Amino acid sequence: MTKLTFLGHSAILLQADGLDVLVDPFLTGNPTASTTAADVPADVIVLTHGHGDHYGDVVAIAERTGAQVVALVETANELMEKGVANVSDPNLGGTVAFDGGWVRYVPAWHTSTTPDGTVAVAAGVVLHVGGTTIYHLGDTALFSDLALPGRRDRLDAALIPIGGHYTMDRHDAVEAARLVGAPRIVPVHHGTFPPIETDAQAYKQDVESAGIATVDVLEPGGSIEIEAAA
Repeated sequence: MTKLTFLGHSAILLQADGLDVLVDPFLTGNPTASTTAADVPADVIVLTHGHGDHYGDVVAIAERTGAQVVALVETANELMEKGVANVSDPNLGGTVAFDGGWVRYVPAWHTSTTPDGTVAVAAGVVLHVGGTTIYHLGDTALFSDLALPGRRDRLDAALIPIGGHYTMDRHDAVEAARLVGAPRIVPVHHGTFPPIETDAQAYKQDVESAGIATVDVLEPGGSIEIEAAA
């Protein structure tokens, strides 16, 4: 079983068996953040891409905690140049194992430039923690290959952006939920700033009335327990 906590925007914390896995730690400057860079725990930090609203506080948190940081190679190289000590540098398709789980990088249709100007691609990540497998789509438009991660691994949950403007909107995200095939969906990347305001409850109704999945609309700081599929 894995505890999933939504920290605001696209930041999440996965906790199982004493392991803390932090994804896209945009906390400082995030008006919806439920915690701070000084307080959030992390053994592993995973970045989907380099935009500031995902890269966030990665350097400060890694320096404070000594966490292993996993990022696509160009972003990883920048982090190593900044002095982050424990960095893994996969590319798309790569899997990185850590004590208690693994993460695999899969495509997303989006762009990626770090605050310091490093250009790379964006990704989604499939995470295996606490015996559960969770697909964080990162920032992406709707595209048909979102169906592929679930063909390799039985997914227990997925985090899908619904805010529109910079990612797919809530209408495309209904089809994304169908493609992904996870039984539980947590919508992310909505409501943080005016361009990505949307109706998350309408998204929940659309997905659930179509019989696609259960949707958990979490407020920042809210958590759910995820169990591995039987």
